[in-house]
Amino acid sequence: MDTAKYGPCDIASYIARLRAEGELLAGAAELAGFDAPVPACPDWRVRDLLKHLGYVHRWAAGYVREQHARWVDRASEAEILRGGPADEALAGWFRDGHAALVRALEAADPGMTCWTFLEAPSPLAFWARRQAHETAIHRVDAQQAAAGAGVAGEPAFTPRFAADGIDELIMGFLGRDAERGS
Repeated sequence: MDTAKYGPCDIASYIARLRAEGELLAGAAELAGFDAPVPACPDWRVRDLLKHLGYVHRWAAGYVREQHARWVDRASEAEILRGGPADEALAGWFRDGHAALVRALEAADPGMTCWTFLEAPSPLAFWARRQAHETAIHRVDAQQAAAGAGVAGEPAFTPRFAADGIDELIMGFLGRDAERGS
């Protein structure tokens, strides 16, 4: 893969974006309240959003820390949403998982190997980019929930980061589906 065409940011920039987006998401979720509806995710409340992303962060950190060479089965979305901590512990649990992912990415050897599901110059580049975008999109979800509760949020994204997210979607996810024939 031509690494010059892989996203506009270096790994450290993606990790910094991940850190900032997670902090903004947690703050917006607390402002919205855990029972607030998430407009872009029908049938979800903010608590569901935090459980989903908190689980995803832990799942991704496991690949980076433990360098799993293959897919590691994970809980279904229904199991994730039924489980997790109670509301009084949810924000702290989310923040702990987010911080653990950031630390795992920061500490990872650039030459480490592990499973990924999209093409990337390295597994570290993949996980940093994927989690930065995953967290950023869900930060907007939390802010929309907060806006529904009458709370304004941060601006969406820089044009460069937004374009990179669109590139990941079109060149990564949509290309992956086309390769599978689905």
